[in-house]
Amino acid sequence: MYNLGDQFKVNYERCIADKNGVIQGEKYRITLLTERLIRLEYNEEGIFEDRPTQLVVNRMFNVPKFDIKQDDYYIELTTDYFKLLYAKNRPFKGSLINKKSNLRVKVLKTDKTWYYTHPEAKRYNGPFTILANKKNNNPLYRNGLYSIDGFATIDDSNSKVFEPTGALKARDKKSVDVYLFAYGKDYKEALKDYFELTGYPALIPRYALGNWWNKNTNYNDASLKELLTNFEQEDIPLSVLLLSDKWHKKDDFDWNNEHFKSPKGMIGYLHQKNIKLGLSINPRIGFKSTSSKYEEMKQYLKPDKNAVIPFNVYDPKTIDAYLKLIIHPLDNIGVDFYQLDGFDMTKLEEGWLLDHYQFNDKNKDLKTRPLIYTNNNLVAAHRYPVTYSGKTVVGWDALKEMPTFISSGANMGISFISQDVGGYFKGIEENELYERFVQLGTYSPILKFGSDESKYYKKEPWRYNIKSYSIVKQYLQQRYKLIPYLYSESYRYHKNGINLVKPLYYDVPEMYDDDSFKTEYFLGSELFIAPIIKPKDILMDRSIHKFYLPDGIWFDLSSGKKFLGSRRYLLFYEDDDYPAFARIGSIIPFSEELTTKNPTSFDIHIFPGKSTTYNLYEDDGETNLYRQGSYLITTMQYSYSRDNYTFILKATEGRSDVVAPKRSYKVRFRNTKEMNEVSVYFNSEKIPYKAYVDNLDFVVEVKDVPIVGQLTVNCKGTNVMMEAFRMLNDDIQSILDDLKIETLLKEQIDSIIFSNMSISKKRIAIRKLRNKGLESKYVKIFLKLLEYISQV
Repeated sequence: MYNLGDQFKVNYERCIADKNGVIQGEKYRITLLTERLIRLEYNEEGIFEDRPTQLVVNRMFNVPKFDIKQDDYYIELTTDYFKLLYAKNRPFKGSLINKKSNLRVKVLKTDKTWYYTHPEAKRYNGPFTILANKKNNNPLYRNGLYSIDGFATIDDSNSKVFEPTGALKARDKKSVDVYLFAYGKDYKEALKDYFELTGYPALIPRYALGNWWNKNTNYNDASLKELLTNFEQEDIPLSVLLLSDKWHKKDDFDWNNEHFKSPKGMIGYLHQKNIKLGLSINPRIGFKSTSSKYEEMKQYLKPDKNAVIPFNVYDPKTIDAYLKLIIHPLDNIGVDFYQLDGFDMTKLEEGWLLDHYQFNDKNKDLKTRPLIYTNNNLVAAHRYPVTYSGKTVVGWDALKEMPTFISSGANMGISFISQDVGGYFKGIEENELYERFVQLGTYSPILKFGSDESKYYKKEPWRYNIKSYSIVKQYLQQRYKLIPYLYSESYRYHKNGINLVKPLYYDVPEMYDDDSFKTEYFLGSELFIAPIIKPKDILMDRSIHKFYLPDGIWFDLSSGKKFLGSRRYLLFYEDDDYPAFARIGSIIPFSEELTTKNPTSFDIHIFPGKSTTYNLYEDDGETNLYRQGSYLITTMQYSYSRDNYTFILKATEGRSDVVAPKRSYKVRFRNTKEMNEVSVYFNSEKIPYKAYVDNLDFVVEVKDVPIVGQLTVNCKGTNVMMEAFRMLNDDIQSILDDLKIETLLKEQIDSIIFSNMSISKKRIAIRKLRNKGLESKYVKIFLKLLEYISQV
């Protein structure tokens, strides 16, 4: 048996379930894993599988409380979530016609019943690739884990199993092997069960949350330096450079030395600028005689009749040679991660296995934290981040599809999905389209610029007009300010299995079928995003945007304006505005430095109205040392009472040497008037501070606060919270103010629009203004506005 290495060995013990949760007969085995999750097996020879599979890496759960009644013929098994009925030792069967089955499970939380062969038509889709969205018939793609029926199954019958060395092999016997999640409405807990079963999501390196750059072009030492110098001069941060397949010679994996004289020197130059390097690689093309590693490869592997050494992902010796002779030399000169290219939707298992080996090869010690960039090969993709959406056509259609595509990853437990800002190829690039794509990317798990080869694909912000450039620069910098929050939420996803992205329709199921709201999603625990996906109205010079806010009270992240939840809104957004919202009581730790490193200066935004606590997570961002306790959790606590705010910050877990010994803070109370009484303490000692009003916020600023100890900020005042509800009338007045219409006509329009007349009478009055000189194009605008008003 070929030894691939310790990093690929699998844990067999974890896959043997607690015998106290096993009910077994001659031909069946029922394993109760949790009160919501049950494994159902049937084999004519009574042979059952206890080895890890492609999907399942753990069956060692704590057996929950359950009741069982059985006789020689039937089993009745009950937990708090379901009741199972099975006719013993009979093959699992079901009927779509009369819904009769010898294996049925009633979900107690929803009063729905699952039976074997149930079509499960109410399960929500998970993402595959944009180009293949409607072409793939894999059931795991068609049906994600989330269902409004409150149950979902994963059929693991045909997945292969792992040998102890990490090699993959077919099962010995054909069996039925199904996992049933009977969670009712408790999807959050079902997702935790799924991660316990299949492995928790990987913690991505912190640099992956910065801005990515990838263009399929012949870069060289000079052109790369020119590109990076431009980003630097424009004060636009960049964290990841991904080189497409032109980094190497054609048909092999040797560096193109005509372009890169010293690859190691080039990588060192990138690292000095805190930029990580990824390389696109497709080993499935095989290894040709032109490769400098060919003769060494021949010592391990046999060439075919064309003198090509084929790549066989199922052969451990091939994997070993590929990693040792191709990948490790690249690792040794500083390559940080790889894009696994050559996606083939007809060979998903091969793609998945390559993901598995490539990822775990770099997970072999504490010094490195692995990252791969790959397509969704459908089996536990959350273990192998980051998932690529596929190449999209430049245009509004791609933008319309992208928010739903990204958020649907939650249906399969996937959070880190990447798309190419603006689209990858073809189409027509536009200023507004580019702006809206960047804004969506800012509030997405991954922000990546990517395009095909052509000097006419404009992804560089400075190639757009000054207005678009300014907006895009603002948001690309905003992305870096958000990294402390995004990284903390990424850790929460990794540690607790709570998705970084959650669709609105999880909380409001009826929104799933409404295209106007299906695109909306929660980003982490505190933010909600309602993406703009349509071009603006040219005459109004604004996006007419209809959105829904979920239950609670929300604040516009930028302006601080306040909104009531559980209702629809229609607002008019200028190009530099974007509908991102923070929930009441949110504490958002913004960095004041444009870096992926742990910042030394924070701008902490607190949205008043509710007492809350937020945990900021930090580690070195690049290694696995956090597994040995090398991390820091800083607890931020906000205590709210009317006109009396207290903010406490202190390190509560981990090691203080993960970050700088002292840091500075701006504690920013949003939508708050000036407080007339402020006190700031470090532990029990008063310390100096600076307090001031910044637009609609009250800010308390402190410098050089030690990490170890407690910072306490208390502010008191009178009627300090601004009740700044944003009304539709404000937007309409702003539009009217900007339009090139005679002032006296504006007064008349104002008196009509904001009157108590019915909508139908307002329409008639607006039309009559044609007789007073109002141009038809403006009449149409205000008739359209009245139409939108009537829909809210």
